[in-house]
Amino acid sequence: MPLVAPLNPEHDPETRKLAEFFNETLGFCPNSILTMQHRPAISKAFINLNKAVMANEGRVSSALKRMIAWVSSNATGCRYCQAHAIRAAERYGAEQEQLDNIWEYRTHPAFSEAERAALDFSLAASQVPNAVDAEIKERLYAHWNEGEIVEMLGVISLFGYLNRWNDSMGTIVEDGAIESGEQYLGKHGWNRGKHV
Repeated sequence: MPLVAPLNPEHDPETRKLAEFFNETLGFCPNSILTMQHRPAISKAFINLNKAVMANEGRVSSALKRMIAWVSSNATGCRYCQAHAIRAAERYGAEQEQLDNIWEYRTHPAFSEAERAALDFSLAASQVPNAVDAEIKERLYAHWNEGEIVEMLGVISLFGYLNRWNDSMGTIVEDGAIESGEQYLGKHGWNRGKHV
């Protein structure tokens, strides 16, 4: 059981309209948004932040942003967000070989050095205490510019919020996210955990 029950999608018309964004990214409105509706200012602000962070501004592709989100969510242990991130990566065109081998991004040939630098940044930035250091910075700057690094950290920070929100809430994971989680992450032990 979640800490707070999600509200009906029709509860707040402004949130419902903004949440149409998630029909593209996930194919459904997340239960996390439906729970945030208990305070509509939070749900609306969150959706707008999500849109800003996930907008394509340069070479950091939509698929890479979702893989960055997955690494961050995996580091913090949020099974709900892991499933959502891998589903969105799939829907935004991540290569099948990358989806199948996301756990081995550091060594698998499906990932470029630029992608590895971005994903290692996600891992380091998601740890407590934070592990971003001079080596991470040097690797990032070898492949990415400052605006692109800001985009990446935006994703990592957004998912830091989501990881805390969904793990604390015990948000119920939706069927579509379960399918993607089982397909791409199940072989490494992913399950719904408390998100049932």
